[in-house]
Amino acid sequence: MKRYGVIEEKNKREIVLLQGSGCKYKRCSFCDYYLDVGEQSYELNCQALNQVRGHYGILEVVNSGSFDEIDSKSMAKILEVAKERGVHTLIFECHYLYRSKIAKLKEYFSDFRVKLKLGLESFDYDFREGVLKKGIKIASPKEIAKDFDEANFLIGVSSQSGEMIKKDIALGLEHFERICLNVMCDNSKMKADRGVIEIFLKEIYPQIKDNPRIDILLENTDFGIGECE
Repeated sequence: MKRYGVIEEKNKREIVLLQGSGCKYKRCSFCDYYLDVGEQSYELNCQALNQVRGHYGILEVVNSGSFDEIDSKSMAKILEVAKERGVHTLIFECHYLYRSKIAKLKEYFSDFRVKLKLGLESFDYDFREGVLKKGIKIASPKEIAKDFDEANFLIGVSSQSGEMIKKDIALGLEHFERICLNVMCDNSKMKADRGVIEIFLKEIYPQIKDNPRIDILLENTDFGIGECE
């Protein structure tokens, strides 16, 4: 599996897919990424981090859960590599339930600008909690966004509508610096709704595809990580 990539469009940056201890939450109805665990996570993570060259000075770190599920040795390796390669900005992912740990993360990486990306999936409360089971029991967009700089949104799930997607994009751009739209791919827990995806591709995608504040993953490997080598 490819665990290092360079994103050359819009917010140019390097990205690494690290292996953590697995998402502690595990209750999202659409996600099986917590299966990416192993006995040699640190060695695997070092292989990915050693490829970082400091391109653009920005490094995004993703894993099978939240930053708090990356082992301490791997976090130290991130710190070491960032200092050596001239990285000035680090981007980490975090489940909303672990937002209280953000301050400690920023303290650990105090020499860098640290940004947090939230796996929000939708601002629509009933859809997010009733269908996706995200565990974010907050309805106010402002309250949800206050600890985060960026957010992921999911597209292509049954019961989702074009209007819901448009509203999520508008609210996302209002409350976050950047957003990432992830088109649903079939996995072991949920199948994508092709009808919803077609609505997105025909009615919404052409209007937003060039927006510099929006990343769009039509496939979950479009950032150059996750695919088989």
